[in-house]
Amino acid sequence: IEADSGEDLKTLVSIFNDEHILITDWSLYTRETLVNDEMAQVIKRLRPVFSDWTWREAEDEASAVFRSSSYDEKVTIKQQADGIYVLYEVKGKAWNKESVHFQNEVWPKRLVDIFRGNETTFSCVKGEFSDIMEKTLPEEMNGLLEAFQAEKIEALAEENFLSTSAYSPKFSGVLSEDHEMNLQLGIRKPDGMGGNTTLVVGTPIITIEY
Repeated sequence: IEADSGEDLKTLVSIFNDEHILITDWSLYTRETLVNDEMAQVIKRLRPVFSDWTWREAEDEASAVFRSSSYDEKVTIKQQADGIYVLYEVKGKAWNKESVHFQNEVWPKRLVDIFRGNETTFSCVKGEFSDIMEKTLPEEMNGLLEAFQAEKIEALAEENFLSTSAYSPKFSGVLSEDHEMNLQLGIRKPDGMGGNTTLVVGTPIITIEY
């Protein structure tokens, strides 16, 4: 996947705001495989950079966690048969000034500090519609695809749930050469009366619970 990870989340947030969808969760998930490094080398390189984070180390995995008032960060280093997996996760709730600061100022620095330049990033945003939806799920999905300027590739429909994979020129990456998609959307209506309809959008795929 080749994508401008710094802009993907901004685009998702912007469209959620334009469509008046309340953001309840957002996440960034970045990974890279290092084939010529030893796990101890990677830990030695990263531990001084994140010395104020909470570290845990085991034989084949190490992690460092930092929690702020607006979002949580985690770096994981895993020993696998084909190399060292370095994972960086950020999870936040409401999108606010701290989130914008993180996206613009902290995020680019994290990528430079953690990765070697061959990382892959997944961006996700979760939100809620008003508790009263006048449109059906397919109608709502078609409106969202139009907002994302996206072409539907495939869809899965259930009574209260609709998931669609799509391609949008707003996002530069694709899942793979065999799967020319870079956007996944899921809409879930609550069972029975009450509750809000939930929307989750991920590029290139959804990576948070929905």
